[in-house]
Amino acid sequence: MDDFSKATTTAREFITLSRHVLNQEGTFSADAYDLSALLGRIALAGKMISRHLSRAGLIAGALGVTGEVNVQGETVQKMDQFANQVFIRAFEQSGLVCRLASEEMEEPYYIPENCPIGRYMLLFDPIDGSSNIDVNLAVGSIFAVRQQSTATEHAGTADFLRSGHEQVAAGYLLYGSSTMLVYTLGKGVHAFTLDPSLGEFILSQESVMIPPHGSTYSINEGNFWQWEEPMRQYVRHIHSQPGYSSRYSGALVADIHRILFQGGVFLYPGTMKHPDGKLRLLYESAPLAMLITQAGGRATTGTQEILDVVPEALHARTPLIIGSSEDVALVESFLGS
Repeated sequence: MDDFSKATTTAREFITLSRHVLNQEGTFSADAYDLSALLGRIALAGKMISRHLSRAGLIAGALGVTGEVNVQGETVQKMDQFANQVFIRAFEQSGLVCRLASEEMEEPYYIPENCPIGRYMLLFDPIDGSSNIDVNLAVGSIFAVRQQSTATEHAGTADFLRSGHEQVAAGYLLYGSSTMLVYTLGKGVHAFTLDPSLGEFILSQESVMIPPHGSTYSINEGNFWQWEEPMRQYVRHIHSQPGYSSRYSGALVADIHRILFQGGVFLYPGTMKHPDGKLRLLYESAPLAMLITQAGGRATTGTQEILDVVPEALHARTPLIIGSSEDVALVESFLGS
């Protein structure tokens, strides 16, 4: 490695998440510091979840299910419950977030002491792909930040029911062979890797761009006969083309991370019985759509851009087709979009 490369590597090692957010904002205003602190609290939650996951097999009661069912009608994993509480505790008494909403809570969690006008709301999926935990596969967390406009306890969910274009920030944490945080403020996509020796997320790749085309398609083909015929036709077409590989992990964050860096398309279409699909718009589809769009990709329901969708309910679901622009366009050609 030459002296320039050594110097570049050393300089990158000093770019922490908080510094990068301030650089992105281009100002040292109070609002910029608030946003930097908010991303810092998300990073702290990620560190705590990562630590717990790395020791889950050694901790009594960390794995398996709680015996409860969440508002989505899904069995709650013990790690879902733990991670949800971590996010709540990370933002209590922070002065940053007025409301938190997640798929594990029927109603938003209200923090009155944090609620002057102009503060933020955080939407999150505490553990995406939690069924992978018991077999030690990669999982993640997804987050989105929105501006608070109504600070009263009885404001309900109306503040949340806006299009994805109104997201201030979005991203995910990936808990894999290393722990990564990938985020956007609407000014490109940037990836950070947790250095355990420092306890800091350090910039690992700036201004990530998704390739316009990739050889990977990610879809649960176990649902093949539940899809409408146009989606089945698309999958048959892919099967007939050389060079494609199917990669589906059961964890949305893990599959999106691969596609972000290598290209391709992730699909979770609706079914004949459930045309709205499975994925939650506010906690999963919209945050990832903002991220992938900022990286040069696309995200659609098959008929509408994800960022244009206005949810009718806090836990609204949507189909999702997301990834490289050319690959999403190919899917749309079969759907007649």
